[in-house]
Amino acid sequence: MDIQGIIALDKKYYMNTFGQRLPVAFEYGKQSTLYDKEGKAYTDFVSGIAVNVLGYGHPALVEAIVSQAQKLIHCSNLFYIETQAEAAKLLVENSCGDRVFFANSGAEANEGAIKLARKYFRDKGMNKYEIITAVNSFHGRTLAALAATGQEKYQKPFIPMPPGFKSVPFNDLKAVKNAITDNTCAIMLELIQGEGGVIEATHEYVKGVEQLCRETGILLILDEVQTGMGRTGKLFAYQHFDIQPDIITLAKGLGGGVPIGAIIAKENVASAFEPGSHGSTFGGNPLACAAAIAVITTLLNEGLIDRCAQMGQHFKQRLTCLKNKYSFIKDVRGKGLMLGMELDPSVSGKEIVNAALDQGYIINCAGHNTLRFLPPLVVTRQEIDGLIDTLDGIFKRIAEEA
Repeated sequence: MDIQGIIALDKKYYMNTFGQRLPVAFEYGKQSTLYDKEGKAYTDFVSGIAVNVLGYGHPALVEAIVSQAQKLIHCSNLFYIETQAEAAKLLVENSCGDRVFFANSGAEANEGAIKLARKYFRDKGMNKYEIITAVNSFHGRTLAALAATGQEKYQKPFIPMPPGFKSVPFNDLKAVKNAITDNTCAIMLELIQGEGGVIEATHEYVKGVEQLCRETGILLILDEVQTGMGRTGKLFAYQHFDIQPDIITLAKGLGGGVPIGAIIAKENVASAFEPGSHGSTFGGNPLACAAAIAVITTLLNEGLIDRCAQMGQHFKQRLTCLKNKYSFIKDVRGKGLMLGMELDPSVSGKEIVNAALDQGYIINCAGHNTLRFLPPLVVTRQEIDGLIDTLDGIFKRIAEEA
């Protein structure tokens, strides 16, 4: 079926939640490159929105999925699951957590973290249920995760929101401190706000929030759905800050394209989940966990995390050179291969995304008119330089037309 036939079917049968999509349908991928129905190649700097950390067709991931699919794709969590136990062990051994629960997505992981934080205090006989989050955060599209999200534009169509959430300005420790009440159970943060425009938390802010949590006894939840799995040049972004959160949520890159989310928690917090407290039909199924094992072991054993840091440094330097060249580029920020370039509002980020797509490069635009770059961790220096040259050409035309 050609692209026009696919578009026609989509418009007739699929709920219009994504609006006017980019007019491309991909047939297959290899490493950092996707190929459309006509065979045109596109270098991917979005990775399915930070999902395909190993790129496309990585042999370790493909072999794990095929091998597991031939044996057992799904069974009930009423039974013990070998890959689930092994994947949990890997996450615990490489994080500050002690126990894991597997879900199917980042939103589900965050919903589970919210439940866990509330039950932790309920078990202590304490009426603590409020969670403090940050303005411009994004924690998912299910209802509680949406209530935690600090962006009114996502919430407004679905009000009233579930109660118990406060959003305060990001990187403002005083605002966090002032928001804490006797009912506060947790502070929930992204260390880099991805959907919010690749906004980094400062070291002082993060350390200050952790100290507040320790002084008040409330829990620190870190949403590492987008920043986790090597994306920032560390396996987890919290490892840049010398802190230990009580709860970490993961998804996106964890399965390398297979849907899986996770909650990692300290033992004293994790013990609040007892039989019947939480569950999932598909969460932690044999196939998804086999994929997660392949992703984690590949990241750790093939040096991809250190490589991410190196490629990210080169990428950021090249983006900064463009910033120094064009006055409409306001900022370049991010860590590892989670980078953003904020543009002046007078320049259309969407038009740049479309122009780059025409030239075979996939990027996207997030909050504050910020071009967001999330390539697979296997991206090469040559691919980065190719995108920079393409953006330079697009920016030059914009400057000439201004």
